[in-house]
Amino acid sequence: MAKGAIFIGWGQLLPGYREKSMKVFNEAMQFWTRLQKQGEIESFEPVILGAHGGDLAGFCLLRGDREKLNRLRMSPEFMNLTIRAELTTSSVGVIDAIMGDGLQNFLADYQKQVSELE
Repeated sequence: MAKGAIFIGWGQLLPGYREKSMKVFNEAMQFWTRLQKQGEIESFEPVILGAHGGDLAGFCLLRGDREKLNRLRMSPEFMNLTIRAELTTSSVGVIDAIMGDGLQNFLADYQKQVSELE
């Protein structure tokens, strides 16, 4: 079970960049599929949000081992893909996330720190 994740969120497509943003999205889908086949990530889930008046138009959650995800974030291919997304959509964000067994460990550590400060 994945202990970590990367949340990749994006906003609206930039005017005049619809075709280019679709190209980047397809590149990302191919990249994430390859990473999953190579065992670098456990899974990924892209989500497009319906109209809601907010800035977030969609996101993808990449799940996997925290160490592998950390290496992935620093890889030239990941960084270049992120740059391409920033050039075609607004509000691109890449955020580390904790889940699965990692969440239980995080909450136990958090509680320990709270107890020590009381």
